[in-house]
Amino acid sequence: MEYIERELERKFLSMNGVFKAVMVVGARQVGKSTMLRRLAERQGRRCVTMDDQPTRELAKSDPRLFFQTFKPPILIDEAQKAPELFETIKILCDNTDERGLFWLTGSQSKKLMRQAGDSLAGRICVLKMYSLSWRELLGVRPEKELDFSFDALCGRALLFPKNNIVDTFEHIWRGGLPEVQRLDEEQLREYFNSYIETYLMRDAVDDNGIADTEGFRKFLRACAAFNGQLLNYNDLAASAGISGVTAKDWVKVLQTMGIIQLLEPYASNELKRLIKTPKLYFCDTGLCAYLSSWTGRDVLMNGAASGHYYENFVVGELLRHYAYAKDNANLNFYRDKSQKEIDLVIEKDNILHPLEIKKGTEPDKRTVRVFGVLNNTGKQVGSGGVICMAEAPFPIDENNCYIPSNLI
Repeated sequence: MEYIERELERKFLSMNGVFKAVMVVGARQVGKSTMLRRLAERQGRRCVTMDDQPTRELAKSDPRLFFQTFKPPILIDEAQKAPELFETIKILCDNTDERGLFWLTGSQSKKLMRQAGDSLAGRICVLKMYSLSWRELLGVRPEKELDFSFDALCGRALLFPKNNIVDTFEHIWRGGLPEVQRLDEEQLREYFNSYIETYLMRDAVDDNGIADTEGFRKFLRACAAFNGQLLNYNDLAASAGISGVTAKDWVKVLQTMGIIQLLEPYASNELKRLIKTPKLYFCDTGLCAYLSSWTGRDVLMNGAASGHYYENFVVGELLRHYAYAKDNANLNFYRDKSQKEIDLVIEKDNILHPLEIKKGTEPDKRTVRVFGVLNNTGKQVGSGGVICMAEAPFPIDENNCYIPSNLI
């Protein structure tokens, strides 16, 4: 498969000029190694992988000799398999002012983050990579940061093809793992089956000590069934035949592995009647669709759960955008005990941007009326609107508009 340029490249190279070590983490098979190997080739940087047994044994038995053999600057792939290297990396970092000496990749795990944090605090920048975004697959690289105002969205729309629900749901059903992009339906099913058995189940057992593998498989499917909904540990536990305590533990495991993400509710001192339960989303909608046995794009697109998958897609695209962007933002949702709800509240520069997510092409304009609850937060409410399948941005009122989902 031809290499697809990743949005994380810009941020990675920027951090490489500041930190002595930079590590890219993420779920299995999202493209971490491929990206860093390509960047290393451009620089003539040496690459070693801990998947190679003799190299791994040298790293584990004699880290100093390892770095005499493989001198920095260096890319170390699958660094979690040789944690013995971290202490020596710390010493080498402290003995020089040179930046970007060590590039590391690692499959997201609790053990790896703890090892890197303990040994390399203040010396390492850890960046998270997700599976491919819609923008990456289209090859569109907007230079300006995402702005929800009507004029800015109209300018952004010039860079993108028209919004199309068939293409959108093809991406939602297939997901963003690089290896699945050219597979047919039969190949895709076998890929995800192998992905779960080869990577997820092995990591669950080896890295997290989970012995009830059948229960964990059921739990994965239960999480997929509750995708885009408020997290209810009792319902998840009942679906998987496990205890509520185990369900809480396994949610944390899946978060650590980069399989699911929890969107926390918006909190404000001025608002007292907010719920405290997060919403559950999958980091890759293709894996979620496979776990829920959606056998094709059209079946998913026309199915009862299509709205939840569309919401998951939009939330995932925005999480990717802000993970890779120069600007920083907090993503939450709003829901109070009176059942008033806003799908997304993006807080940037102390300004709140409210967003609803609807699968239709022209949702009811009255949807934005609920945004008024944010006037009680004591913060400025900025531009927002309804992210939907509209073909072009269209104003709803002075502050809000229909936002085609392909523009995010």
